[in-house]
Amino acid sequence: MAKVCILGGGSWGIGLSVVLHKNGHEVTVWSAVPAEIQMLQEKHEHKMLPGVKLPEDMIFTTDDKTAIEGKDLLVMAVASSYTRSTAHRISPLVAQGQKIVSVSKGIEEHTLMTQAQIIEDEIPQAQVAVLSGPTHAEEVSRGIPTTIVAGSKSKSCAEYVQNLFMNEVFRVYTSPDVLGIELGGALKNVVALAAGIADGLGYGDNTKAALITRGITEIARLGTAMGGNFETFCGLTGIGDLIVTCASMHSRNRRAGILIGQGKTYEEAMKEVQMVVEGVYSAKAAMELSKKYDVQLPIIEQVNEVLFDGKPADQAVKELMLRDKKLEVSHLPWPEE
Repeated sequence: MAKVCILGGGSWGIGLSVVLHKNGHEVTVWSAVPAEIQMLQEKHEHKMLPGVKLPEDMIFTTDDKTAIEGKDLLVMAVASSYTRSTAHRISPLVAQGQKIVSVSKGIEEHTLMTQAQIIEDEIPQAQVAVLSGPTHAEEVSRGIPTTIVAGSKSKSCAEYVQNLFMNEVFRVYTSPDVLGIELGGALKNVVALAAGIADGLGYGDNTKAALITRGITEIARLGTAMGGNFETFCGLTGIGDLIVTCASMHSRNRRAGILIGQGKTYEEAMKEVQMVVEGVYSAKAAMELSKKYDVQLPIIEQVNEVLFDGKPADQAVKELMLRDKKLEVSHLPWPEE
């Protein structure tokens, strides 16, 4: 049995707390929001996961020391825009070598850092891993089978995370490609916004399949330019996570995109979804990375223009369709005629 603290009382953190408790670990859930902890203490249920009853022996707290000290693993499950402030807050309490696994997805806009890089920056004494894949909290919390990837620069750390989380309905793979895992997880949210926008415009399955396929091409193109492994983008945290996020109504990014496609602003869409839409925060960062690494991201570029420049969504689609003619497979020569 391990002692684990989930940092963040949102639906994803709660979904993982159910997995860990089922595996026999002692679970504490921490949140900086007193009302969130009060809800969990009183109802033993999260409002975003109705019907999922949390065990009576699960601990809920707002106290930093109770959350951090003596824990074998800390699970950073706050929204990506709060990762740095949370890491900074807990850093003085984190012991040398204490393990932290990030389960949030996003790129910090002003630094272009991934979640693991932010944690390493704020808590250099920690041993950092990531956990990512096609895993909506609504399904994970109910024991519906899924697979996910634990990544770390340290093989032993990745395997430790794998052993803590893995069970008969939650299969965990390992990988040393932390950067690729995080880029896939962050950038797929931007493409999912595009898929939702297409749904909101009333387009069909052909359109979505095209967006998913060309979207993973953009993600892999940028990811490999930054040092990620191409195979990662063909796997669970690349195409796997992209498919589920573009296709499922559990996806807050897709739901927000639908509303934008129907004519709402991104602010109105986020308010209606009532959850943090990570793709909005990663979209600008993705464009900065495309400039830095000189990589073209036409879908992500159009998403940015719709979100922040007021471009009509149908006009963005038209511009994507009417781009210059291209080869699909770029480094393959034609046979001589």
